[in-house]
Amino acid sequence: MNTDSTTLYKLMILYMLSKVNFPLSNVQISTFMLDNEYTNYFTFQETINSLVEDSFIHQMNYENSTQYKLTQEGEDTVAFFYTKISPTIRDEIDSYLAKNKYELKSEVGTTSDYYRTTNGTYVAHLMVKEGNSNLIELSLDVPLEEQAKEMCSKWKDSSQDIYEFIMQSLM
Repeated sequence: MNTDSTTLYKLMILYMLSKVNFPLSNVQISTFMLDNEYTNYFTFQETINSLVEDSFIHQMNYENSTQYKLTQEGEDTVAFFYTKISPTIRDEIDSYLAKNKYELKSEVGTTSDYYRTTNGTYVAHLMVKEGNSNLIELSLDVPLEEQAKEMCSKWKDSSQDIYEFIMQSLM
């Protein structure tokens, strides 16, 4: 892999993450990189993994998503080197983020995961975040792993209705 290309891809990913105030998922970043034919999937994965290993970005793993946000080192790096990205590419990134901001934000703001407890039950951990605030966070204890998985898989589509129901019921 060409070192100059690798450096550019890293800077592009750092730049994307620096332009939003929420994490971006692996799918969201790779969609931009692959749809615009900057790189292929394998090179993208190597690049993003390298950024994690070198502590430029922080990786968060959820049941159905891997998300990334900048570390302080990543912020400092992109602030210093962003001019190494051509204005055309920066404009493409800015345009993509502006055009898709609502969808990008809502996709990563709704997370779900589950885990097994010490007493053998499972807890589905469901959350909707906006910025640094948790709008709603539920931890539901269920006896079967399949139930926890099902809750996690339905959370993204049901979270808004559940949030509205709770708010209306309590106010």
